[in-house]
Amino acid sequence: MIFTKHLKPKNQRVSTLLAFALIPLSGFATDVYIPSLPSMAADLRLSDIQVQLTLSLFLISYGVAQLFVGSLLDAFGRYRINIVSLIVFALASVIVANTGNIYMIYAMRIIHGITVGAIVVSKRAYFVDVYSGAQLKNYLSMFSIIWATAPIVAPFAGGYLQTYFGWQANFYFLTGFALLILVLELVFSGETIKQKMAFNLKTISAIYTGMIKTSSFTLGIVMLGLSYSMVMIYNMTGPFIIEQQLGLTPIVAGYSSLILGGAVMLGGIFGKATINQPFNKKLFLNLGLQALFGILMLGSTGFVSNLYSMICFAFVIHATSGYTFNSFFTYCLSRFPTNAGIAGGLTGGINYVIVSFLSYIIIALVPAKNETNLSYSYLILIALSLLVMWVVSRIPVKRN
Repeated sequence: MIFTKHLKPKNQRVSTLLAFALIPLSGFATDVYIPSLPSMAADLRLSDIQVQLTLSLFLISYGVAQLFVGSLLDAFGRYRINIVSLIVFALASVIVANTGNIYMIYAMRIIHGITVGAIVVSKRAYFVDVYSGAQLKNYLSMFSIIWATAPIVAPFAGGYLQTYFGWQANFYFLTGFALLILVLELVFSGETIKQKMAFNLKTISAIYTGMIKTSSFTLGIVMLGLSYSMVMIYNMTGPFIIEQQLGLTPIVAGYSSLILGGAVMLGGIFGKATINQPFNKKLFLNLGLQALFGILMLGSTGFVSNLYSMICFAFVIHATSGYTFNSFFTYCLSRFPTNAGIAGGLTGGINYVIVSFLSYIIIALVPAKNETNLSYSYLILIALSLLVMWVVSRIPVKRN
């Protein structure tokens, strides 16, 4: 049976590459149609905030799904849930591309979030199942770097798809990507869990409670949410600033997102390179640099405000955000190796719940209008990050 086959040792290398290919799926599901947001609003005759809600609904459902899917993966295995989720994700993408009803799009985006949550958590757990020690730590530190390929590739491709084929083409792209990976998964992958956990609600609840009560773990997830919110705030507002306020094209918006996606990846690479440096010292230095450029960005808007100034300041802020994300992501995922599915689910779930609510609240309070408003949004998140990092530094926990 294809749903019960185990991973063959000869296929481990290919299966690992497929796992890495699926890690950025959450980013692809949001970033590929970022340049299309203004066109979607015009085509569907909706307000900016109504179209931005498609991003928030995905993030909320993606986050909430991860809170619960980890226990299912630890109880029933990774492989079959991953296969079914890929099929449902592809079907939902086709429906989005063929409907003009915003409420149907909302529903499908929620399904996107649930299925992507199952896929990504299963692949995070895959690495803990298959690898250990220094090799596992090295792979975990690569997650945020690999994840950053989506903000680079997806909006770049999405800008061209929007320009030449319309916003629906972005969702056909997601369909094709999911079906391609599905076929490869069926051929090369298999079940990797060594010992399934009995699906006992009392036991599972105790594990969840123990993890959440570990303050360094929980605050680490809050830091993940704050750092990724900086990226998501730009994703939700940048295209409107570029296309509506500056009067530029979706292709320009795509290139801008590509550059900022590269900034996130660069920050992740520096995070991996300094993985053994003193944890608190390097994070405070990183956040101090981020705060400095946030203040400079706000101050500069009184003298110059154009695409180049916005992207230059945002580049440094996104790079330092990638550094924070890499540092805390590696730490959180390696805390509970015996319950990798639940730990990965909680890490991703709480992170994205924070991101979805925080980013939507901030753009509601500080609308996507210009570079000044974007800099205010960044500074709010930077101030919160400094506060949480100060609390983290007071906890006597051994760091990486």
